[in-house]
Formats: sequence, structure tokens, C-alpha cells
Amino acid sequence: MRMNHAMVTLRIDGSDVTVITGTSVAAAIAHAGGTTRTSCTGMRRAPLCGMGVCFECRATVDGVAQERTCLLPVADAMEVSTHG
Repeated sequence: MRMNHAMVTLRIDGSDVTVITGTSVAAAIAHAGGTTRTSCTGMRRAPLCGMGVCFECRATVDGVAQERTCLLPVADAMEVSTHG
């Protein structure tokens, strides 16, 4: 039996991404094939703990910098930037 799930579309680094309602922003970024940031030496970083402790999932969401995306559910028309 197939279940119908409500979907939302958000914009990550200029690209539209559609995911199931309730998905974390960090999971949406991963679904889109991205990472959340780069280290000061240029290494790609991604969420580690998934519960807001490690701060590796930080990104700019709707103009607010340093949001912990693993704790933040997606919203329709949300704007996410992993580059700043």
C-alpha cells in the first residue's frame, strides 16, 4: 500500500528541492547532494550528530546565519544557503 505524503519545495543554493513535510533541512541538503559548509581549510563538512550538538550542520536559512539545520524542519519556499 502506497502512502501519500505532503511535500514541500525549498530552495537550496539556488536549486529547488522537494522533500516530504517534516524532513530536516540537513536531510534536504543531503538529499540534494550537498554538504552544509566547508572548514577554514576548504574541507567539505556535513552533519555529524543530528541533534544540534556538533554544529557541523550550520547554514543560512531565510537570511539567518548559523542555523543548525539538523534541528530545523523544512518549510515551503524556504531559502537555504550553505555558502555563507
